[in-house]
Amino acid sequence: MSRSRSESGRDADPLRPSDHIDGADEADAVGSVDEKDAASAVTSPRLGPLGWARWAWRQLTSMRTALILLLLLAIAAVPGSIVPQRTADPNGVTQYQTDHPDLFPILDKLQLFDVYSSAWFSAIYLLLFISLIGCVIPRLKHHWKAMRALPPRTPA
Repeated sequence: MSRSRSESGRDADPLRPSDHIDGADEADAVGSVDEKDAASAVTSPRLGPLGWARWAWRQLTSMRTALILLLLLAIAAVPGSIVPQRTADPNGVTQYQTDHPDLFPILDKLQLFDVYSSAWFSAIYLLLFISLIGCVIPRLKHHWKAMRALPPRTPA
């Protein structure tokens, strides 16, 4: 490695000053690297309303989301079998109200006496329905062609 003399008479090192202990402060060197990295960092494009709608549709129509919604629907049906329902057992609901006067208003506001017609249960199964439709439609063309095709020849 060749060294040249600087104007002050010291040997000039071809390495960066931050490579040496007596060079620039580490904080300055780290700060300048961070600023340089921040300026050249790759960022994803900003999503507009259409981009967010596409992202939401992709998330909703994934198989993982359909399975999660199916599990959530099964869990949401549990209170319908534990707590008496107004449509199936109105006398049981009245009895529950007299037996638990403090708990009844809370459970009634959560629509646990009308689970299968409640807004939250309906939202889960509507989302599941949309998710399943979105999962099936893209695969429908492939399955239709497979169903209408001639069966493969058997080996003779």
